[in-house]
Amino acid sequence: MKWLFIAGGGAMGSLARYGLQGFIQRASGLGFPLGTVAVNVIGCLLAGIFYGLFNGPWPVREELRLGLIVGLLGGFTTFSAFGLATFLMTHEGHARWALLNVVVSCVLGLGAVWFGYRLVVWWFGTPVPPA
Repeated sequence: MKWLFIAGGGAMGSLARYGLQGFIQRASGLGFPLGTVAVNVIGCLLAGIFYGLFNGPWPVREELRLGLIVGLLGGFTTFSAFGLATFLMTHEGHARWALLNVVVSCVLGLGAVWFGYRLVVWWFGTPVPPA
């Protein structure tokens, strides 16, 4: 049953991300990825709200918690999982681990994008420059 809640939430979150990110990006008219930033910030806000509610005044069944946090927010933006994990490390007194998580995730994530792009160039020749 957990899997169904996660899958359903993931589908809804992905559709919500696609719609909201595109709407905000078009409305802003900027070259800066404001739609992506907005989705990431909203996802982090919702992760904090859900975590606070479900571990405090509104305990819910595990299936619903997983469906909303892992499924819905995971489909909406995995940045919310990164934000919540980093917050929890800090909240539990592990500020150094939290800082390491930020640095390692950003450096390795950007490095992996660069490396993946370079692999395509190596295998297939020069692809179209990134948009």
